[in-house]
Amino acid sequence: MTELIKAFTTGITAFVATNLDDIVILMLFFSQVTALFRRRHIVAGQYLGFGALVLATLPSFFGSAFFPRPWIGLLGLVPIAIGMSRLLSPDSEDDDDEISDEQPEGNWFTSFLAPQTYSVAAVTFANGGDNIGIYVPLFASATWESLLVIVTTFFSMVGIWCYAAYRLTRVDTIAQSLTRYGNQLVPFVLIGLGVLILIDSHTLEDRGLTVIALVLSSMGLIHLMRSHVPTFSKDLGE
Repeated sequence: MTELIKAFTTGITAFVATNLDDIVILMLFFSQVTALFRRRHIVAGQYLGFGALVLATLPSFFGSAFFPRPWIGLLGLVPIAIGMSRLLSPDSEDDDDEISDEQPEGNWFTSFLAPQTYSVAAVTFANGGDNIGIYVPLFASATWESLLVIVTTFFSMVGIWCYAAYRLTRVDTIAQSLTRYGNQLVPFVLIGLGVLILIDSHTLEDRGLTVIALVLSSMGLIHLMRSHVPTFSKDLGE
């Protein structure tokens, strides 16, 4: 029993230590809820992204080899791409704001298949460098019983984290600030998050990975420009 209690407290401590920044991202997501981007997409995306992080670190429990952290840092390009997309089309997220709270929440199962969900999941997973760094040795030293307790605690905390972030956006002062500045702030937060992931993972210290990051960034930027700026596509064809 003592070992299980220890595993429970370890799970809470490890989760809080590695997800303090996630609650800020979640608050920003909840402040952007529209008829097309629902609360269920955010919660489902958070669970999917965090579940992927846990699955990615589980091999350490069995002593398997794992991807080097600099390679994982390339995932920082995901929030950068999402942030650039929102920066280039700021009005697309605002069109349905007034009706967002009037629409039914819909089917939770279908929300796991929605592209909005995968966007949230991608940001959650990409922001998981600290999670991976802590969960790998944590799982590697765990027993079957303690591993089960830790993982169960983790997924319970995801729900608590989502609820806490949502409730914080209901606080008048916070809600007003997020409503007023959220749309302008989110793209820069996501881009900054991606840059920090690349730096923190030491990805840019590897010349090969730096080249890969630049190539992928350039391809993504051209694609976004063609998608969101019609005249840019015409200019390239001339």
